[in-house]
Amino acid sequence: MPNTKSAAKALRVSERRRLRNKSTKSAVKTFIRKAEAAIAASSEQSVEAVRQAIRALDKAAEKKILHKNNAARRKSRLMKKLNSMLAGASSAQ
Repeated sequence: MPNTKSAAKALRVSERRRLRNKSTKSAVKTFIRKAEAAIAASSEQSVEAVRQAIRALDKAAEKKILHKNNAARRKSRLMKKLNSMLAGASSAQ
């Protein structure tokens, strides 16, 4: 429990921020999961799904919900998967 009024307010503020950040983080994870599923299925919507996931990651990093390097790493991994899927699809033709 907080000992001072300012500590009590800081606790309330951090709880509000945590809940707001939680929804954004959850949305980012959902977009990434959908993108990875689309890539695994080699569907034509995979490029759009990756684009949406990258957009969500950029917004979260911009709002400092995710660290910029964390977002960059996740984007890099997604693009790596997408590019390998696209390369495999083009070589199969």
